Amino acid sequence: MSNTYLLAAESNTGNPVLNIIVFVIFIVVTMAIVMRVGKKTSDASDFYTGGASFTGTQNGLAIAGDYLSAASFLGIVGAIALTGYDGFLYSIGFFVAWLVALLLVAEPLRNVGKFTMADVLSFRLKQKPVRMAAAMGTLFVSLFYLIAQMAGAGSLVAVLLNLHGKTEQAIVVVIVGIIMIAYVLIGGMKGTTYVQMIKAVLLVGTVVIMTGLVFFAVKGGFNELFTKAVEAHGGNEALLKPGMKYGKTEISKLDFISLGLALVLGTAGLPHVLMRFYTVPTAREARKSVTWAIILIGAFYLMTLVLGYGAAALVGPERIKAAPGGANAAAPLLALELGGSFFMAIISAIAFATVLAVVAGLAITASASVAHDVYHSIIRNGQSTEEEQVRVSRITVVVIGVVAIVLGILAMSQNVAFLVALAFAIAASANLPTILYSLYWKKFNTTGAVTAIYSGLLSALVLIVFSPAVSGSATAMFPNADFAWFPLANPGLVSIPLGFLGGIVGTFIGKPDNMDDLQSEMEVRSLTGVGVEAPVDH
Repeated sequence: MSNTYLLAAESNTGNPVLNIIVFVIFIVVTMAIVMRVGKKTSDASDFYTGGASFTGTQNGLAIAGDYLSAASFLGIVGAIALTGYDGFLYSIGFFVAWLVALLLVAEPLRNVGKFTMADVLSFRLKQKPVRMAAAMGTLFVSLFYLIAQMAGAGSLVAVLLNLHGKTEQAIVVVIVGIIMIAYVLIGGMKGTTYVQMIKAVLLVGTVVIMTGLVFFAVKGGFNELFTKAVEAHGGNEALLKPGMKYGKTEISKLDFISLGLALVLGTAGLPHVLMRFYTVPTAREARKSVTWAIILIGAFYLMTLVLGYGAAALVGPERIKAAPGGANAAAPLLALELGGSFFMAIISAIAFATVLAVVAGLAITASASVAHDVYHSIIRNGQSTEEEQVRVSRITVVVIGVVAIVLGILAMSQNVAFLVALAFAIAASANLPTILYSLYWKKFNTTGAVTAIYSGLLSALVLIVFSPAVSGSATAMFPNADFAWFPLANPGLVSIPLGFLGGIVGTFIGKPDNMDDLQSEMEVRSLTGVGVEAPVDH
C-alpha cells in the first residue's frame, strides 16, 4: 500500500489502518467482558434475563443501550443532514414512542411476564395458539431490526475502510454477523447487558463531546449552525421547514403520517426492549430503570439535531451522498471533520459497539421466543429441561444471524433509520394491539389474540414487500425490479388499524375462554406486582 494511497484515503474517510486497530481493540475488550460474565450463564433464566439480577440504574443504562441503535446515531444524523426538519421527525418519533411504552405497557408487562412477551399474552388465553402467534411476531420484528443494524454496520465500516464496492461491504456485513453470534452464544443476556451499559455511557458521552465541538467549529450557537447548514445546501431554506422530504405530494404526506404512527406506537410492541424489564428483581427497580433510560434517551435525541445540522454545515450534503453508505456516513464524517482520524476511529468504534449490543439483544429475544414459546411450551408441552431450552436458543441465534446477514447485504443502500421504522411498523401492527387488549380488555379471547397478531403481521409484511422500499426505486433492495403497487414506503397507516381491527373482530367471532379467575389474577398482578414470583402455567 503506497503512502499516496494512505494520504488520499485519510483525507476522505480517515486512516483505514488506524480505524482497524481501534476497532480490533474495542472488539477484544468487549469480548473479554462477555466471556468473563458468560461463565456464569448456566440456566435459561441467566441466558434470557440475566437472572433478574441487575439494578434499576444498570438496567436503565442497558435499556438506553438497547434502544439507541445504529438507526439513532447513523441513520437520524444522516437524515437530518440531508433533509433537515423532516429528518428530525425520526428523533421526535423515537423519543415520544418511549413515553407511550412507559405509560401503557412497561410495568404491567414486567409484572405479568417471565421471559418473553408471549408469557403475558398467554397468561389468561390458550397457550399454544397464542404463543405460536406471538413467536412469529417477535421473530419478524427482530429480523427487520437486525437487517437495519447489519446494513448500518456495513455502511459504517465501508466508510472507515473507504470500501465503495458492494462485494467488500457485503464481506463486512458477514463479519459483523459472525461477531454478533459469538457475543450471544458466549455471554447470553448478562454479557450482552454489560456491553449495552458500557456502550450507552460511551455513546451518550461522545455525542455530548461532538455537540460541543460542533458549536465550537461553527463559532456560534443555533442561529449560526442553521445558517451554515442552509449555505451548504446552496441556500435552500427548506432545510429548516417541514416538507423537504414529506409534503411535496399527497402520497408523501400520507407516508409521513404512516411513519409517525409506526414510530410512536412501535416501541410499545418491540420485544427486545420490553424483555429488558424482566432483568430487574422488582417493580421499583423497573421504574428506576425507566427514569434513567428517559434521561439518557431524551438527551441523546435532542443532540442528534445539532449533529445532523452540524454534518450538513461542516461536511456538506454532496460529500455525504458520495461516501460509502450514503446518509449513514454523515456521523463518522462529521467526527473526522471535528477531530481528525483518531477521533473518527473512536466514534466509529463506539457506533460499531452500538450495532453489536443491539443485534445481540435482538438475537437473544428471538432465540428466547423460539426456545421458550415454541419449543418448550408447544413442542415439548412444558416438559423440556432448561439445558434443552438454552441449546435450542443457541441454535436459533445462529440461524437468525445467517438470515439477517443475507438480508442485511440486500439492504445496504437503505437509510438505517428508515429500515428500523419498518420494524416499528410490524411491532405496532402485530404486537401492540394484542398486548393492550390482553392487559386492558376483559372480553379479549384467544381467537382475538391470534387474529390481531396475524392480521397485523401479514398485512405489514405484504405491504412492505410490494412497497418502494423493496423494488421500483434506486435505493430499493431490488433496484432493477419493479413490482411495487403499494405507494407508501411505510405500511403503518394501513397495517396498524388492521391489527387492532383484527383483534376486535376475532374476539366477537371467537368463543370466550372462560378463564375469569386468571383474568382477575392478571389484573391484580399487572397493577400491583403481587404474585410475580409465582408465574402461572396452565
